[in-house]
Order: sequence, then structure tokens, then C-alpha cells
Amino acid sequence: MGERAGVRNEETQKNQVDPETAERFIAEKRIGERIKKLRLKKSMGLVELGKHTGLSASFLSQLETGRVVPTLRNLARIAMVFSKDLSYFFESEAQSVFRVHRRRDRVRLPQTGADAPSYFFESLGYMVPDRDMDPYFAEFQPQTKEIGPKDAGPKAHMHPGFEFLYVLDGELELHHGEQACTLEVGDAVYFDASTPHSYHCAGKKPAGAIIVTMHQSQQAPQARPMPLRAAGAAAEPKAWARSK
Repeated sequence: MGERAGVRNEETQKNQVDPETAERFIAEKRIGERIKKLRLKKSMGLVELGKHTGLSASFLSQLETGRVVPTLRNLARIAMVFSKDLSYFFESEAQSVFRVHRRRDRVRLPQTGADAPSYFFESLGYMVPDRDMDPYFAEFQPQTKEIGPKDAGPKAHMHPGFEFLYVLDGELELHHGEQACTLEVGDAVYFDASTPHSYHCAGKKPAGAIIVTMHQSQQAPQARPMPLRAAGAAAEPKAWARSK
């Protein structure tokens, strides 16, 4: 009998959750850190939070540092103060995005659909999925017999969102709506990309630029006209391809 009881007890222990595993599971949720983050976001002290929840400041301090584990009842009190559901403390947290794009790993691509490309570009954010902006390095070629003034760069095009461009080398000519200007080294521009725009190399040497296309989920309000002293832009490859 004693031997059978020992076997059953051993089987029961095997089927039970290991206490250390449970503690590790709770620690991974970082409930205390989430509570502290919510509190600081509201610029709320421990004493003030204690008044709203009925919990002591010392208990809340221990809770935030992970020295104690809250009951569902206490956690619900805290959640209600910040208008959160209980699931907020157990859902997986979004990972902070950090991606390095090495120069040696990038691919230099020519202008789409052109026998004599007027520019080449490299994506600087291709490793980031579902990104909110598209950064590029672009090099615009000087006008030649193959790339004359009429064929220099893409035709005027437009698309939702905004664009930013910073000139690294050379000169770029920009047309944005009814405005036009020449951009030089160090000049930058931020503009509404829903206005027709185009650009091409304006010098005898290639013009290099950093270009950022920012996505727009909703229709952007009509931008007011701006004087163009140092303005220029570049569209993402899809927009460039559509312009040819």
C-alpha cells in the first residue's frame, strides 16, 4: 500500500505545474513594470494610486519592483484606474524595433523601366516589416545624350503621404506643383506628396540624396503653398516606376 501511494504521489507531482515555472511565467509578463509605466504616464505618485485603488503605497512599490504578486482582485482595481482591461497585463508586449542595414548588404537598383536610368537607389529600411516610412539613398545621374532634359528623371507624379529629402552631393532640380527650385548640398525639403512633383540632376556630377517617403493612412489635408528656397523630393520606387 505504501509503495502504491508513493507511486501515485510521484505521478501527481509530475502532472502538477512546477512552482518555479509558474514564478518564471509571472515574471516574464513584467506586470510590475507595466503598472509603473501606466502610473508614470499619468504623472501619478504611489500615494495617489493607492488612494484610487485602496492599496497601500508600500504594497504598490513592492508590486512594481516584482517583490510581490498581485491577486486578480487587486490587479482589477489598478486596471480600472487606468481604463485598461485585465488582459493588458498578460498580453505579449510589442518588441522595440531596431534594425541595422549594413552598406555591404544593400542592393543598388536602377530606375525601373528605363534603358538609360536617370537615377539608382538603395533601400535603407528593407529589413523592417510593416514600416511606417521608406528611407532610401538615391543617386541621380547627370544629363547626357541618352538622358536629355526632357527625359531627365521621372515625369511628374503624386501619391498619398509626405516626403523628405536631404541633398548629400551635387545639385537637384525640383518641380512641385507650380513651384520650382534647385537644391544644393545641405538643402532639405519636406512636402506633401499628393501634389504633382518631379526632379532630376541639375549639375555635371551625380547628385546623392537621402529620401524618406512617409506613409499616410488617411487622406491628408491640403497643404498650403510654401516658398521653395531649399526644397526637393523623391518618391519611393513604386511612384518612380509609375511615372515612366
